[in-house]
This record gives sequence, structure tokens and C-alpha cells, in this order.
Amino acid sequence: MAAAFRALPVLAFCLLCLYTPTAFGSSSASSTDFLRCLSSSIPSNLFVTQSSPSFTSILVSSIKNPRFFTPSTVRPLCIVTPTNASDVQSTVLCGRRHGVRIRVRSGGHDYEGLSYRSVSPGEVFAVVDLANLRSVRVNSAQATAWVDSGATVGELYHAVAKGSNGRLAFPAGLCPTIGVGGHFSGGGFGLLQRKYGIAVDHVINAVLVDAGGRLLDKNAMGRDVFWAIRGGGGESFGIVLSWQVKLVPVPPKVTAFIVPVTVDHGAVDILTKWQVVAPALPDDVFVRVLLMGRTASFQGLYLGTCEALLPVMRSRFPELGMNRTHCREVSWVESVLYVYVGSGDLIPEGDILNRTIPLDGFYKATSDYVRQPISRDVWAEIFTWLAKPDPGLMILDPYGANIGGVPESATPFPHRAGVLYNIQYMNFWGAGDDEGPHIRWIRDLYAFMTPYVSKNPREAYFNYRDLDLGRNVVVGNVSSYEAGKVWGEKYFKGNYKRLALAKGKIDPEDYFRNEQSVPPLVPRR
Repeated sequence: MAAAFRALPVLAFCLLCLYTPTAFGSSSASSTDFLRCLSSSIPSNLFVTQSSPSFTSILVSSIKNPRFFTPSTVRPLCIVTPTNASDVQSTVLCGRRHGVRIRVRSGGHDYEGLSYRSVSPGEVFAVVDLANLRSVRVNSAQATAWVDSGATVGELYHAVAKGSNGRLAFPAGLCPTIGVGGHFSGGGFGLLQRKYGIAVDHVINAVLVDAGGRLLDKNAMGRDVFWAIRGGGGESFGIVLSWQVKLVPVPPKVTAFIVPVTVDHGAVDILTKWQVVAPALPDDVFVRVLLMGRTASFQGLYLGTCEALLPVMRSRFPELGMNRTHCREVSWVESVLYVYVGSGDLIPEGDILNRTIPLDGFYKATSDYVRQPISRDVWAEIFTWLAKPDPGLMILDPYGANIGGVPESATPFPHRAGVLYNIQYMNFWGAGDDEGPHIRWIRDLYAFMTPYVSKNPREAYFNYRDLDLGRNVVVGNVSSYEAGKVWGEKYFKGNYKRLALAKGKIDPEDYFRNEQSVPPLVPRR
């Protein structure tokens, strides 16, 4: 367990002695008592209420989708910004005692905003914002690191590269401003996935605050709960404060590349070939595709030099026409920024530490998995969707190699063997635009794709969360296991039931919940 948390179980025990559960409701008395409890339990500068002048600025600080920052948004009673584990424990215990639920955010990228808002107008809840818990502690000799949930993926990458002189990396997502806590909770795939798998494949320990306010490491939480937090969805099993991860080796220089191809120059044919070539390339080659308008942008990473990469691409994927002018030999951290920005310009390595994104783009997203190649004629029709009024974009990430070599049951993330690639659909619009046409575009394209993607269930990636896939139904103050199947089996396939059983062990009263949190399943005795 991380050193900063070693002495805290005693505090947890003392606090638990004071805990008496209260029924959850929306009474003003419960809210007032909860805030009084916070005032007596944590420093006053670590939480703000709706009446505070700084409430809005703190709420907005990590909202990445301003669609969920409007006058109609159901906002939290208060926001807690803990600086240590005991602050989180105290907040949970006050919430349990006075009937106020907790929602948790790390980076604010949640596509449906469920980490800081509620769909239900009557819900009274507080937000624990982990932005102040962002330490990264690298042990290069053992090739491990402890990373707090409030750190961004970019901060993790920067610390790992600096702490290992560029010799080590970590296989997680491409967007550097994603919070580690939410990202790891859903799986975490990115440029290194074909070589090393995904983020949760490399999590070896964690520190969790459960619904009783206890501080638990891997051994204390037990095998089933430790399995569940590694990809089973955030805010279902407790609040993960810190993760210990195993790092992976990378060369001092890698090759990043971007090859844009328009429809007029053969994008349809090249894309049709890509979907069978990309999952079968050597595991140190990753080639994704961004489709927007009439252009397919092939973006990738090779763990080696351009001189070694070009013969592979000319042999395995000559249709792409890749040449030396497309190559950028850079550090691994620079490769993340190069592909993420996608402009063709080299970005200073230090920019990966930038946590801020302006609130200027509303969006909607969803996802699919493809297990059989899609025909050329269908791709040609998909490009007509991308040319419609109010169009969005599609991002295709190849699987195969080592991401598929892990059994589906090894982690809650089940999208493994047999997957060719993942699709992310996105659409963006401005603050003054009518969102209707943009959301319809996504929903209509998603419906059009039905015959061509995975079935029974139609798979989806949890970190591209979409409430269109279903939402929880509360029965007797506990989320319904049966109703949760509608969305849960899309994200988790056959792992959904095991996740619900783990939830039943750690949080049977369903204290930690949102519209797509795992419901508890408690076996009858």
C-alpha cells in the first residue's frame, strides 16, 4: 500500500465507531446535517457548497463536455476536494450517516457527465473531486509506479518517462487530459495496446475507500473486488485513490506517422484493406484511422525506427503508400502528443502536462466493436454519412496481437480475441447550435451499422459511456440487476454477473451508484 495511506486504517476504525446508517432522501435536514458533518470532519477549505463564490469555477474546472453545464443540470450539493485518504473516508462516512450519496470524478471526461451530475432531478449528492490527489511515484528499478486517481494520463506518462530516462512507458489512452481514476476503471486502451495490452492488464495493486469508509488494498478488498475495479466501471465499488502499475519497456526513439488519404485518392479501398491488415501486423505496429468528411487519416506508432518500419508497411500494407516523409522519430511521450493532436506538427513534450481544455465544444459519442470485415460497398456508403449536413467523425482502433491474447474473464474488460477493431462515433457542435441534428446523426448512423458490428450482445466500450444503451432502474432503493443487463452485458458481456456479485460483497446497499453503475447481486442463502 502507498506509504501515504499506511496509518489510516486506524482512523477509519475510529470513524466507523461513529457511523450509523440513515435512509437516503432529499430532505433539507439531511443536507444540512451532512454539511455540518463535513465541517467537523475535514478542513473547511476542502469543500464548497452551491452558495460559495468558487462553486461554479470548481465545478467547471474539469468538465470536458459543456452540454452538461446548463441551468437545467442537476448539480451537487457540494464539491469536496480531498488532499489525503482521510478526507475521502470522512466524506463517505458523513454521506452514509446523513443520507447523501457521493459521485466521484478524476479528470471529468465521463461522456455522460455522471461523475458530477445526476439525471434524476430529485437526487441529493456530493461530488468528490480527486484533482488534488495526483502524485506519481516511479520505481524505475522495479519498473513499477504508484499513481493517484486524480493524475492525468499525461502526468503519468511524463513522470514515467522522466523517472526512467525514457526507457519505460505505460500502455493507456491517447488523450493526455483523461483522469487516471476513470480511465483505469473502464479498461484503458491506446497506442501500445497491441504490444502490451491495456492499462488494467498492468494494475498490480490499488487503494480503495469502500462504502463503510474503510481503506483497503488489494489483499484487504479481496480477489473478486480487486478483479472488479480493473475495468468494471468507475463509481461502482468504492473510491479508488491510488493504483500500482507495472511499466513496460520502450526504445529511446519510436516512429509516429500520419498518412491522410481522401476518397478521391482511394480511401475506401485502403480502408477496406486496413481492417484485415491492421489487426494482423506485428505487435509493435499500431495503425488507427480517423474518418472525417471525405478523408481517412491513418495514424500510427511503431516501436522502432522508420528505416525498420518502412519494409514492413511496404510488404504488408503497400496500398497505404507510406514513405519516409510520413515518419517522425520522436520519444514515446512526443509520439502520444503527435498522434493525439494529429496536425502533423511536433508538440513540445512538456505540453503533455496541460490539464485544461476550453469549454467550447458540446459532443455526443457512442461505440461499437467489429469482428467481421465490413465490405467495400458499405464503407462507400459510410462516407456518404460523413458528408451529410451536421456530420461527425469515426475513430477506428485496431485490436489483435496481445490485447486479444488475454482471456475475456481475466479482467472485466471482455473485448479480446476475435475483435478486429473498435469504433468510436462522435459529433460536436457549438453552444448556440441546436443539438438535435447532431445527436440524430450519431443515433441514425449507429442504427445503420447494426448488421455490420458485433451481435448478442452488441458490444460497447465502457469508457465511451452512452446512456442510450440503457440505464439503471432502482427497486427498493437498490439498482436492479436484471434491468442493468440491458447496458451491462454490452459493456462487459459474460463478466457482468461476476461484477454484480463483487458489488454485492463490497457495497450490497448500493451506496455508490449512478445511472450506469454495476448493481449489487447478493446470492440468496
